[in-house]
Amino acid sequence: MHVDLTHPIETGMQTYPDDPAVTVRRHATHEDHGVRVDALECGSHTGTHVDAPAHVDQDGKTLDAYPPERFVFDAVRVDCRDLGAREPIPAARVPDVDADLAAFRTGWDAHWGTDRYLEHPYLSPAAAEACVERGFDVAVDALNPDPTPTDDAGEDEPEGFQAHHALLGDDLLILENLTNLGAVEERFELRAYPIALASDGAPVRAVGVERTDE
Repeated sequence: MHVDLTHPIETGMQTYPDDPAVTVRRHATHEDHGVRVDALECGSHTGTHVDAPAHVDQDGKTLDAYPPERFVFDAVRVDCRDLGAREPIPAARVPDVDADLAAFRTGWDAHWGTDRYLEHPYLSPAAAEACVERGFDVAVDALNPDPTPTDDAGEDEPEGFQAHHALLGDDLLILENLTNLGAVEERFELRAYPIALASDGAPVRAVGVERTDE
């Protein structure tokens, strides 16, 4: 069984604040040119995407430094749906299991395309460090593993991109804006191949696949 965990790329879709807007437009048509060609304009962190270390580290690796198999993960889903807006995910939620990636299911994908999507739960610095200690890449069904700045941000929230720096600084990857994590089992294989782009991040087609070793 294959489960699509990806938001489709479309004109006007939600992005991180101040990231490039997304536009998909018709460049050529069957009627006028005999073929259809669409033009796509977007940022490297559009929709469901993967972050490479170069995102936060000037000297960090870009995506082309990784072989394709680096984007296939033995994943464990972590249920965080009880957490509210802008609530930190504690270190105690990070499972102590043999896995490649922790996929934090906040349920915030239900707010995709709305202002509330920016008010998601986030990884506490201690939770990010726990992921580093266990060697977990991280996926979230939210905009950001760090708190996204808005007018509702609390004074006690961690500043900047602490989770990004902790994870990417240890050569661990971050996947953002997943959706539909409720359709996969607690343990599943996550395949999330980025487009072949020598950049700090790129959109992926994230797919959950049933494990066959159980």
